[in-house]
Amino acid sequence: MRAVIEVDKLKKVFQSIVAVDGISFEVKEGEIFGFLGPNGAGKSTTIKILCTLLRPTSGRALLAGFDVVREPDTVRRSIGIVFQENSLDDRLTAAENLYLHGLLYGLPRRLLKQRMEEVLEMVDLAARQKDLVRNFSGGMRRRLEIARGLLHHPRILFLDEPTIGLDPQTRKAIWEYIHGLRREKNITIFMTTHYMEEAENCDRIAIIDHGRIQALDTPANLKQRLGGDVLIVTPADGADLAPLIAARYGLEPQPVEEGLRLQVADGAAFILQLAADFRGRIKSISLRRPTLDDVFLSLTGRAIREEKVSAADRMHLSPRGHLRRRH
Repeated sequence: MRAVIEVDKLKKVFQSIVAVDGISFEVKEGEIFGFLGPNGAGKSTTIKILCTLLRPTSGRALLAGFDVVREPDTVRRSIGIVFQENSLDDRLTAAENLYLHGLLYGLPRRLLKQRMEEVLEMVDLAARQKDLVRNFSGGMRRRLEIARGLLHHPRILFLDEPTIGLDPQTRKAIWEYIHGLRREKNITIFMTTHYMEEAENCDRIAIIDHGRIQALDTPANLKQRLGGDVLIVTPADGADLAPLIAARYGLEPQPVEEGLRLQVADGAAFILQLAADFRGRIKSISLRRPTLDDVFLSLTGRAIREEKVSAADRMHLSPRGHLRRRH
């Protein structure tokens, strides 16, 4: 498969803040490609550059062979976008939102009507097309935004935190629609997320933190890199086991919410040894295979986190194209 997105040494600096720090990667046609990282990691800034909403400080990005800086209008005709923030007009009906979008893209009215019927059926909203969007649930709005992003038949669909704020059942339903789109339309999907289970839907994942790509591979290969098992040890009240475990086994226990995280080759055998060596000082031990959260922890030294949006992420384009801060 040939690359439909090509990014080379892309960098974005807001005053003294480096939001994207010289990243390079490719996305193949028909691939579901994910950016996994915490708030403030540079995910949304990268998407805004690729969607021509921000100009890079340096580096180059091509979408469907078109340069995002020199050929922005052609790039925009090749992409669909579902932003993290809701961008529907809730004073309009579902059909009116789609109709307005189609007119902005210059679709002939006869073709627009046909496309509207197609995408509304695709996201199971045909029966609600005359309802005001203000009466829609969060999941229904997200599905309508996906439908709107597909109306002009883009080659690439950008999904910025597509299921943020939705309950697990609705997130699952949204992803069933996304997988169906890829199968039926061979569309390339570029998405960002900080949900570990959501990242498992991707063919490949780029783990990004502080504006840099820390690793890029399939979810399975990323987890295989760690090898072995993960133990979560909850010390008994008052027991400071971290330095003792480090001294006895040569491991580096990492503090987590439940206690201490250990990465070992044979977890079952190690549990017996650990329980015997620290009898009475351990409250509980759990054993599991590595997850993407463990991969992120191994690469960055901390678990993926929910945090306040950084100063870089508060920077947006004004209607005139100048940077402004969100208050």
